[in-house]
Amino acid sequence: MLEAKDLSFGYGNMMVFKGVDIAVDEGQIVAVVGPSGIGKSTLLRILGGFLKPLTGVVLLFGRPVVKPTPQIMLVHQSIVTFPWMTALENVMLGLQYMRLDRREAEEEARRILELVGLKGFESFYPKEMSGGMRQRVAIARALAARPSVLLMDEPFSHLDELTAENLRREIYGILFNESSPLKGVVLVSHNLYEVVELSDVVYVLNGRPARVVDVVNIDLPRPRSPRDPSVTKYVDMLYSSLTSPKENTESGV
Repeated sequence: MLEAKDLSFGYGNMMVFKGVDIAVDEGQIVAVVGPSGIGKSTLLRILGGFLKPLTGVVLLFGRPVVKPTPQIMLVHQSIVTFPWMTALENVMLGLQYMRLDRREAEEEARRILELVGLKGFESFYPKEMSGGMRQRVAIARALAARPSVLLMDEPFSHLDELTAENLRREIYGILFNESSPLKGVVLVSHNLYEVVELSDVVYVLNGRPARVVDVVNIDLPRPRSPRDPSVTKYVDMLYSSLTSPKENTESGV
């Protein structure tokens, strides 16, 4: 569905990453992990058409992605909501390109807020909501555009651990439900337990310039608990890949 082939990016004479290949199949959450500064967020922006790679191509359903498109939406690590707008108005921003009349836009925004667990909070302003609620609004706004792919850049990093754990537990059902057109998710995170809990496939970036040094398939039923020994087993595997760079391989348990 979404494919990146031979992506490279750099600044001046410094290459950030080189020869990166990533594939996202329908219904998958694909994670990208690596040390800080390795280029994970930059890679997400290339996947979304916000940046152009030095080499390589991104394909969505076989067609090149050369500029931003409503088919690929990005949820930032900082919780981006507009403080002068209510939750409903924030989500309605994601519907602008559809050119709906106001009544239709409000109905759709209400439906999506209910989907992310915020029914009854439509008139609340961001300052009146918790961090977890604001991130749900940001996710709802992204989903309002009815994207095929959602890019998530450290989406839980600004939340306290209890709030993040609760949202992680619900996120798969929020993103992949029968009323959603979403086909795939690419997640960047430093939290390896979070990655194993949520993902189907994990790409490990390491080295200078960064390359894909490992591809780990997470073969565990959902829902997953970070306290499950099977989850810890995968976390240990990812940690090993991050601390001991090696040639490109594919792994699974």
